[in-house]
Amino acid sequence: MIRWLLVIFLALMLLSWLSPFLRRLGFGRLPGDFRFRWLGRDWDVPLASTLLLSFVVSLLTKLL
Repeated sequence: MIRWLLVIFLALMLLSWLSPFLRRLGFGRLPGDFRFRWLGRDWDVPLASTLLLSFVVSLLTKLL
């Protein structure tokens, strides 16, 4: 259980560090991606982009 929490935490940290670069590539601009401001900070919830990326990664793993 603790291992999964650590993995999720590290993935969220990596995603937050890479979000400016990913936003330039179009990540977070699909319909179904949410962006809101809370406690003086911008928060991104890229649901549709995450589904698209997981689909692409699964296709790549099946091809390799």
